[in-house]
Amino acid sequence: MSALFDQVSRQLEAGHAAAPPRLWSDPRIQDIAQFTPAAVLIAITERERPGILLLHRPSNMRAHPGQIAFPGGRIDPGENAVEAALREANEELGIDAGDVRVIGTSDIYRTGSGYEITPVVGIIPPDLPIYPNPAEVAQWFEAPVDFVLDPANQATRNVEFEGRRHSFIEIIWNDSRQDHVIWGVTGAILHNLAGRLNWLERPSDA
Repeated sequence: MSALFDQVSRQLEAGHAAAPPRLWSDPRIQDIAQFTPAAVLIAITERERPGILLLHRPSNMRAHPGQIAFPGGRIDPGENAVEAALREANEELGIDAGDVRVIGTSDIYRTGSGYEITPVVGIIPPDLPIYPNPAEVAQWFEAPVDFVLDPANQATRNVEFEGRRHSFIEIIWNDSRQDHVIWGVTGAILHNLAGRLNWLERPSDA
């Protein structure tokens, strides 16, 4: 198992020297002069079939109600991206920073709403107790890494919005209880992470 995470860490570190092919971006960023720094935590569970923790935003939130997201938010003054991602994961899911082994960052993603998001990739113990903040989390779930990063499960969809045609990534994970429709910023970040890692072959000794 550690061989897989070591490989991910090496590819994230080496990857910042060159962008992967087909990096997904939001065309609306061309209209934005300045972005607000933000960070999210891609928390991967250290189990035989690793998963990624994701959450549903409450339906009454002003921004992105009901959407699936990573724990994350704005970077506060004096923080770096890693510190912000760990703080947000603690505030939203009750994950202690000491339980996260940060292994790197993926490609920055700029949103049409004006945020510049740094995805921070970290490893957490399996079955870590989760304490969701009801103000920010309606529910949480774990989706297998090998499913959400598989290009075969990342469909390209189109929608008309504000007079423009927009394309987005959609990933549907069913955990036997419900379909979790992952799209928008979260889908794009997962798509770009899959490209950054060249969607890894699992090491035989993992």
